[in-house]
Amino acid sequence: MYKIIRLSEVKALTGLPRSTLYKKISEKTFPGQISIGVRSVGWLESDVQNWIHEQISQTQSRAK
Repeated sequence: MYKIIRLSEVKALTGLPRSTLYKKISEKTFPGQISIGVRSVGWLESDVQNWIHEQISQTQSRAK
């Protein structure tokens, strides 16, 4: 089952502001959003969680 989350939750989960999220999306370093309506977008929660885990892993690898 998939859970779609909106921008406010993505910001809360990542701690990143809107402008940084969209910059990272354009740079292809953050998961892109999916259309959920005519003027609505969201993100798959699993994609965002995977991105967070990747950031943690990269940070831990650099600390060693």
